[in-house]
Amino acid sequence: MAGDSGVRCFQVILIFGNVVIGLAGLALTAECIFFVSDQERLYPLLNATGNDDLFAAAWIGIFTGFCFFLLSILGIVGIMQSNRRMLMAYLILMFVVYCFEVASAITAATQRDFFTTNLFLQQMLKYYQNNDPNQINDEVIKTNGVTDTWNSLMLLKKCCGVSSPLDWQTFNSSFRTYNMDSAYPWPRQCCAMNSLGTPLDVNGCRLGISGYLYLNGCYDFIAGPLNRHAWGICWFGFAILCWTFWVLLGTMFYWTRIEY
Repeated sequence: MAGDSGVRCFQVILIFGNVVIGLAGLALTAECIFFVSDQERLYPLLNATGNDDLFAAAWIGIFTGFCFFLLSILGIVGIMQSNRRMLMAYLILMFVVYCFEVASAITAATQRDFFTTNLFLQQMLKYYQNNDPNQINDEVIKTNGVTDTWNSLMLLKKCCGVSSPLDWQTFNSSFRTYNMDSAYPWPRQCCAMNSLGTPLDVNGCRLGISGYLYLNGCYDFIAGPLNRHAWGICWFGFAILCWTFWVLLGTMFYWTRIEY
């Protein structure tokens, strides 16, 4: 069998397939690490909704990506040595990791329908500057996270509310409960700021005059990054799965041809 040129050619193909799996696994791990590092600081908003499955999918992606890399090395060695036991271990472990990656990709794919304006509007109105003294610890953590995230988001992205500043006037909110409309009908962070971090014109901001108040909503700055990461984790994961499927089929065929 070792001297058969056709077998050698098949071994080269399988080794190349595993090299691609290993490199793709490292790329998947890097992509998911970048996402869970939360560069946009959006995790508190998902945590407040009670559904942070996208981050769970990314953590699974980190695990599966690194496993793909390690198992590809095992597969290459097993193929080069034509070792049945090693290849059997490779196939079993790869199947387990494959199932985990399927779960990760499906979870990421289903999250797009979850990121609606109403979802982020509800948690913003409920938690932003909620000073209720009767909150339990979990609620306090969510309140602090949502408040800090929205303050940072509105200042950095120069936006206000989910759809517009009118969100703060149209709907009842914790912010309106503890703040008078005569002082600020919307958070101070919605005001256009000068280089010192103070509003350009307080009265102009209160009256909603363009140039002194950020009139655009923040939804695109929230859903945009989350959707991009969801699609990245999903479709790159599916691409790896499709490639791995054929490599596994070829490896199983090769395993059946190895003599005891």
